[in-house]
Amino acid sequence: MFNRFVINPPVFFGAVTIIAVFLLIGVVFPGRAGDIFSTLQSNILASFGWLYLLAVGIFLAAVLLFSFSQFGGLKLGPDDSEPEFKYHSWVAMLFAAGMGIGLMFYAVGEPMTHFLAPPTAEPGSIAAMREAMTVTFFHWGIHAWAIYAVVGLSLAYFGYRYNLPLTIRSGLYPLLKDKINGPIGHVVDIFAIVGTMFGIATSLGLGVTQINAGLNYLIGLPISPWVQLPLIAVITAFATISVVTGLDKGVRILSETNLVVAVLLMFFVLIVGPTADLFRDFVQNIGLYLDTLVLRTFNIYAYEPTPWVDGWTLFYWAWWISWSPFVGMFIARISRGRTVREFVTAVLFIPAGFTFFWMTVFGNTAIFIDTGVAAGELGAKVAQDVSVGLFQFFTYLPLTSLTSTLAVMLVAIFFVTSSDSGSLVIDTIAAGGETETTTLQRVFWCSLEGLVAASLLLAGGLGALQSATIASALPFSFVMLALVWALFVGMRADVAQREAHAAVPQVAPAYPASGLTWQRRLGLMLHAPSEKETLAFIRNDVKPALEQVAKELTERGREAFVEDEETGAVALTSPAEDMRNFVYGVAPASQRLPSFSAFDAARSGLRYEARTQFSSGSKGYDIMGMTRDQIIHDVLIQYERYLLLVQSTASELVSAAPEHDVQAQKEE
Repeated sequence: MFNRFVINPPVFFGAVTIIAVFLLIGVVFPGRAGDIFSTLQSNILASFGWLYLLAVGIFLAAVLLFSFSQFGGLKLGPDDSEPEFKYHSWVAMLFAAGMGIGLMFYAVGEPMTHFLAPPTAEPGSIAAMREAMTVTFFHWGIHAWAIYAVVGLSLAYFGYRYNLPLTIRSGLYPLLKDKINGPIGHVVDIFAIVGTMFGIATSLGLGVTQINAGLNYLIGLPISPWVQLPLIAVITAFATISVVTGLDKGVRILSETNLVVAVLLMFFVLIVGPTADLFRDFVQNIGLYLDTLVLRTFNIYAYEPTPWVDGWTLFYWAWWISWSPFVGMFIARISRGRTVREFVTAVLFIPAGFTFFWMTVFGNTAIFIDTGVAAGELGAKVAQDVSVGLFQFFTYLPLTSLTSTLAVMLVAIFFVTSSDSGSLVIDTIAAGGETETTTLQRVFWCSLEGLVAASLLLAGGLGALQSATIASALPFSFVMLALVWALFVGMRADVAQREAHAAVPQVAPAYPASGLTWQRRLGLMLHAPSEKETLAFIRNDVKPALEQVAKELTERGREAFVEDEETGAVALTSPAEDMRNFVYGVAPASQRLPSFSAFDAARSGLRYEARTQFSSGSKGYDIMGMTRDQIIHDVLIQYERYLLLVQSTASELVSAAPEHDVQAQKEE
């Protein structure tokens, strides 16, 4: 636990310094901090509010372009990589990523607030009802997930296809090349850490105010910062315990259970509420959302200035940008092997679709109650304090105590899991992409998240949280715009490499048993090589063939050598400067024997292969049974293809990227 920190010093100390400045302002000048943050927010929005709106519009257009263009077929990994998770499991995890403290906090509060104080409609009118749901959908819809998709796609694409570390700076590789490891890369990662820290702190601040409101309803605990601060300390302690004890499995189970409870809570409201009306509302809400999508994307109310857009739309865009490294890294880690089209389509529409239904169930039911049995009382409570909205809402439904208790538990668990996971993401970035760090590092970041949330609450509550989020998101929005352009450049080079690959003259491939009678060839096809046979083939035929090629390359002025592993794998490597090495590796691999009868199905058996592996990450094909001359012939085919690709200026970017670890491929 107390081993030396694994950090990238410029990034670690740079981020900590900036965060410390905000903390000092909040702690040393609590009375003036709110004014300082408010002034900072006003200046940023006055000068750059338009940038947030324009940038998010660009993010959405860009990810849709990547998906539906020729880039959509590119894999997040080598061309023959397979997804690590089944589709339904992957979708379920994306679905889980869409849930969080924010949905609990704003499920009732936001639609009710817009209903009572809409941006353009008459308050409390039918038009206000429509506008309230349209605006809520807009804030929680595909724009938010487009922001996450940009960062997630950048991390997954350059991490798994270009074999770069899972850090934000890697996404700028097409623009900066090796300079990503210098000062510019450090600054990018610092922006990512600071933005993520304040984004998570904002969520934690919202979460603790809602927990406080719930406990006020359940046990009469007063709503006060001096109650909220101990709550932050307690829940941060639980998050720290999960970090120290390594209860990853337990936390994961808890998170999944939390998600199930949240869905059950939603269906409870759906059933006891105006069920038929809610389904009709959902359909119309979708229509209204699509109808106003383009206008709202770019509507900054330039001709009719209003503080509404600053407090809502621009805050949300800044909040999502701050959260994007956190959510982006999560969806990147689970998306290896997916195509760009699969990634964008799922990330944009699956979580957003669930969120739309969630907001319809809670938001439209709340408006229905407020305009009916509550006679405006629910709206008055929400207007007074948004955090109490959900609990006041439950008082008009059956099983009030149970639902309120579950809501408090949901927010608390979301708090713990967000803090734990957030500390992991920040720690990974601060360590230069290294995931094997010390426990104490994650404890440090977890504790710092709690301190930042507490400081901002003391400095001005929700307003201070919003101000810090908007300020921290500004520099990272420029980074994200650069990520979009870098993705385009990287994908264009990738497609160029594919085209260059296709242009390589097709040489008749070597194949085992060539020159034999068809009967013997059929016999070899039906024979399932054992592990012993495969290892003997690699040792007695493959290795000598590769050594012959290496010797000839060396004599002709190209350094080359052959290495073998304890696993039985062997690889020919020809090092190159400023580009990927040429690697022709062969490793034993196994697969289950096919069943052609009930008798076969009852047996368990494996077929072993001698499978090729290359520096591009592609796992290749089986060469079991080739003669030495055939193996040499196959090596030359791959070497010729390699030379043509690395000499292509169009695909130079991909060819110069770090090569994939062949040994790691063997272990997969």
